[in-house]
Amino acid sequence: MNQFPSVGIVGTGLAAPPRLVTNDDLATFVETSDEWITSRTGIRERHFLSDGLDTSDIAAAAGREALAASGVAPDDIDVVIVATITEDMAFPNAACMVQHKLGLPTRAAFDLGAACSGFVYGLTMSASLIQTGRARHILLIGADCLSKYLDFTDRGTCVLFGDGAGAAVVAAVPEGFGLLGANLGCDGSGGVLLKYSAEGKPDGRPYLQMAGREVYKFAVRIQGEACEAALAEAGLTADQIDWLVPHQANIRIIEAAAERLAVPSEKVVVNVDRYGNTSAASIPIALAEANARAQFKRGDNILLVGFGAGLTWGSAVIRWY
Repeated sequence: MNQFPSVGIVGTGLAAPPRLVTNDDLATFVETSDEWITSRTGIRERHFLSDGLDTSDIAAAAGREALAASGVAPDDIDVVIVATITEDMAFPNAACMVQHKLGLPTRAAFDLGAACSGFVYGLTMSASLIQTGRARHILLIGADCLSKYLDFTDRGTCVLFGDGAGAAVVAAVPEGFGLLGANLGCDGSGGVLLKYSAEGKPDGRPYLQMAGREVYKFAVRIQGEACEAALAEAGLTADQIDWLVPHQANIRIIEAAAERLAVPSEKVVVNVDRYGNTSAASIPIALAEANARAQFKRGDNILLVGFGAGLTWGSAVIRWY
């Protein structure tokens, strides 16, 4: 018998700012078109922050929904983890602000900065804390609002991103369910390919800058490798996967992952068309939407995979409880 408890997701939630921005909306101030964006990325619309809202507000809203769905009392949350690269400010961290906004106990709260891989990093961290007895219930949130850092003169990048948050309550589950295997990694030599930088900007503000072609090639390669490593650790093969939930960066990258693993399209959760790339929020938003539609059944094997700035990657296999 496994000496550590099994750990899984017992509730999910999501939130997005009310401001909806379509491709046609972008085309009014960016040199682009709906056809250009959709044909290259699969994205049709995304959400941007409205006045008066920031990352911690969206994160708290998603966390509130996940708590309600889980049935776990707020007072029983031992740790708040927020995976984000777009905190409201340099400090305090977003997790502390979320803890306060939700009225949670004054226990541990911290941010995790692994960009688009952040939720998977956070899931493995949560499992470790619970398995070692450091926590019983963890509120894990992926939240990013990249609209704050977009350069709208860079049409190859600014059309890709949106704002949002997805959340999960992580806790012990019966043996045989929950996290079965994972793979995390980083290649810091590629850090310069996707970063915030004020270089060349007359206003001195940092903007998101991306070497799109290089990041695309990295993503297509690393997704398959990471998925295969997590499956091997879980003792499963790709044909045993019931659902693939990939980072929602670009429909072509999603399709490449599904093709490599021979996962049919009807088993791939896709919402990039309605949210764009929401970074660390991407995977948990997709999880929460699919869960709300009752797509996942008890015992389903679900494969998560993300990649992002760093360059980081993370994959995980969970058996749904």
